[in-house]
Amino acid sequence: MQPDDFAPGTVWLVGAGPGDPELLTMKAVRLIERADIVFYDALVGDGVLTLIPPRAERVSVGKRSGRHSKDQRAIDALLVTAATAGQRVVRLKGGDPSMFGRSAEEIAALRQAGCAVHVCPGITTASAAAASATISLSLRGVARDVRFVTAHSRRGAALDLDWHSLARCGSTLAFYMGRDAAADIARGLIAAGMPADMPVMIACNVSRGDEQRLTTRLDLLGLATRALAGDAPTLLLVGAAIAADCGVSSGKVESRARAK
Repeated sequence: MQPDDFAPGTVWLVGAGPGDPELLTMKAVRLIERADIVFYDALVGDGVLTLIPPRAERVSVGKRSGRHSKDQRAIDALLVTAATAGQRVVRLKGGDPSMFGRSAEEIAALRQAGCAVHVCPGITTASAAAASATISLSLRGVARDVRFVTAHSRRGAALDLDWHSLARCGSTLAFYMGRDAAADIARGLIAAGMPADMPVMIACNVSRGDEQRLTTRLDLLGLATRALAGDAPTLLLVGAAIAADCGVSSGKVESRARAK
């Protein structure tokens, strides 16, 4: 699209990536710099927020594991109100807007209100975690595909996943929002036939200065996640590719600084 793609009254859903501002696309930076108002999630990195121009209004609409500052309908209404007032609106979403980012609801609300809406993709957390750990999510002869799974469920509800499909060998599984469900994920996969010693990686605060990663085995996933993650944003990677020929040390906590 051309540089005039951000007319007044337009909304851009912008992928903020996993946290490191250097992982933003050039387009994302341009859109942030032109915005009149920016609505941002709790997982958007501080370094990304510093790119918002001083003249632009900042509105936090962050949602973190049961601690929601705004519900989705309220966020939709805020976006529509800003756009219909003629503002250039950026909706900053952690990672990629189309990867468990509830972008569909916001796009539908804006289109129903007659507002122009576009999407600028971002680097998703699984890709950034693999890059930090210098591993490949797919690997010839080991991992035929990569499956992205949300481990988020309504509070008190069991995970409603097809464990037998997920447990079939030949895939790398990326569980988003998997911190609190780590033990349930391990139990479900093992019960469905996945080997208890399948390699797993726990990645916290991916791409940020305090990133930590731990590679262990599936039957220790719940215990290891509790020990490492605290309340940090956490991604879980499961599959043989995690440790195959990649120099990943099982049981060793690695930081982003050492990974560079």
